[in-house]
Amino acid sequence: MQVIRKSIKNLHIGVYPPEGRVRVAAPFYLTEDNIRLAIISRLSWIKKQQAKFAAQPRQSKREMVSGESHYIFGQRYRLQVVERRGRHELEMVNNNTVQLFVNPGTSPQNCALVLAQWYRSQLKDIIPKLLNKWQPIIGVTVEDWGIKKMKTKWGSCNINQRRIWLNLELAKKPIECLEYVLVHELVHLLERHHNERFKTYMDEYLPQWQQYRDLLNQQPLTDF
Repeated sequence: MQVIRKSIKNLHIGVYPPEGRVRVAAPFYLTEDNIRLAIISRLSWIKKQQAKFAAQPRQSKREMVSGESHYIFGQRYRLQVVERRGRHELEMVNNNTVQLFVNPGTSPQNCALVLAQWYRSQLKDIIPKLLNKWQPIIGVTVEDWGIKKMKTKWGSCNINQRRIWLNLELAKKPIECLEYVLVHELVHLLERHHNERFKTYMDEYLPQWQQYRDLLNQQPLTDF
């Protein structure tokens, strides 16, 4: 369990994939005893969330070999590793196969890097289109956005700098999940906290948001 002191009004407890790690954000004014009591009062909820993660299907560790399954925007593909001299690249050849072209003797770690870069390129292609769609609808604009691996969040928003980050793992999830996370972060530019006002905005702009959130939570977990 991680406890972080922050300049906030209320204590927040989060449980995060893949192992159900607990993170507590506590205001500076709360004593250690106050924090401990707050955690104890939420133990039942914490254990329930951890049980959900434990019950979720998990993707076994990827070895980057032919025949292995990989997910691209929610669709399952079989990997075909092709060794040949030249530039490393990845190509979708049909609706169920993705070919990874690498030099002979390329390590699984480097193969995984090629795949990760390809995932990143897919997100870089689709995110601007989603921003162009949703920014006018919500009435906000971002100054900058980026993609990175995150261990505990699908997305984040720096409200002061108007910058959003999206998790690289979203390239593996259905498009609806990516859209939900993007809208979620954009709405934070209207409301910082996950309060009723925030939920009202989400209901207004993306009425199916809870359905997409549940879909995201049902996806196979990856060891980040």
